[in-house]
Amino acid sequence: MILEVSNGAFSYPGGKTVINGINLGVDKGEALSVLGPNGVGKTTLLKCCLGLLNFNKGEARLYGNDIKTMKPKDFWSLVSYIPQSHNFAFSYSGIDLVVLGRSSHLNTFEQPDKKDYERAYEILKENGILYLADKDCNKMSGGELQMILIAKALINEPKLIVLDEPETGLDFHNQILVLDLINKLVHEDGLSAIINTHYPTNALMISDKTILMKKDGSYIYGKTNEILNKTNIEDAFDVEIIINEGDYKGEKKKSIIPVAIRR
Repeated sequence: MILEVSNGAFSYPGGKTVINGINLGVDKGEALSVLGPNGVGKTTLLKCCLGLLNFNKGEARLYGNDIKTMKPKDFWSLVSYIPQSHNFAFSYSGIDLVVLGRSSHLNTFEQPDKKDYERAYEILKENGILYLADKDCNKMSGGELQMILIAKALINEPKLIVLDEPETGLDFHNQILVLDLINKLVHEDGLSAIINTHYPTNALMISDKTILMKKDGSYIYGKTNEILNKTNIEDAFDVEIIINEGDYKGEKKKSIIPVAIRR
């Protein structure tokens, strides 16, 4: 198991318990979606998995090591965090932004070298986005920029990537670009991923497992195609939904459409 959380619980000082008794695991070549309405602790769970917050009870282990005891350099050599795309104060080309991913792994005053740039070009080529190498990041679409940020995370060859709402604010075209790239990295290249998302349909598209967090502090964890059913989704989000099914190139696909607030 690459990442495993056992009986994880967290509460902020003087506040209510945000996470209680969480158990989950991510293995090689698996994607886990963290799903649920706003305010249920999804971001807090991610921060605990990244060691940015410590569970009050329970533990998170990376390759069997308690992340509380790991040196930051050792932890971040195995894990990369990918935030939501945003504009930059400076104009970077795609290739320069990818190479910047090496910065935290270089010694003081050390600069990226030719090998770093060669590796960056390889990553862009391997993932079908070499055409973005010379494009100004502030002129990219949201989907293009999100893919460059993913490539930036890959330059350090992590075993696990953690993505915070990678499809938020993107139109359908750009969502598919990003989701297809994540799907390739996980199910073809063998990377592992944790994805914080608001979209059950997207979780069905790319994730093997899902943790569905609810407002009452409970959660459901298991295989995505088993737990993302009508009853569980309506209960978690307090809405009424329609689940459409269809065939696409010989594969069965599902889409989840919210249609009304539950009364």
